[in-house]
Amino acid sequence: MKNLLSVTGIGLVFIYAIGSSLWVNTRDNWYRSLNAPAWQPPDFIFGVIWPYNFVVLGIAAYIVSNRLSTPKALIYLSLFAISIICALTWAYQFYRPHNLVAASIALALVALFTLPMMFFIYQASVYLFICVIPYQLWVITASTLSYQYSKLN
Repeated sequence: MKNLLSVTGIGLVFIYAIGSSLWVNTRDNWYRSLNAPAWQPPDFIFGVIWPYNFVVLGIAAYIVSNRLSTPKALIYLSLFAISIICALTWAYQFYRPHNLVAASIALALVALFTLPMMFFIYQASVYLFICVIPYQLWVITASTLSYQYSKLN
């Protein structure tokens, strides 16, 4: 069962990464024409943080699945799946129909669902918990950015 949970968790990371890449498009004229918040990080930060996030989330899925009881691992993976659905909803809503309010709500939900995930990660490994803190901070930052985009545009 632990192997199945590990594979499921890593599969979720791939769904997250591939799904995001299908919808996120920062190179088109629409995105570049938006009024951006003054405090938006430079583009290269996005290119650094997302690969890190995906790797650490994959490691977290593996470790949580193998170190915690099956019921706890299932709860963790369920929360993770819901947060991914919310993250992909953000990507779709922001970049396709350009519904910035719905996108902001979806990303705020990602930040919210990540909090209980952190609890399970902490139970599995304190070191891994520390490694996942940048992801939590990033989704909070990204949800704040998304909200600012909705207000400025």
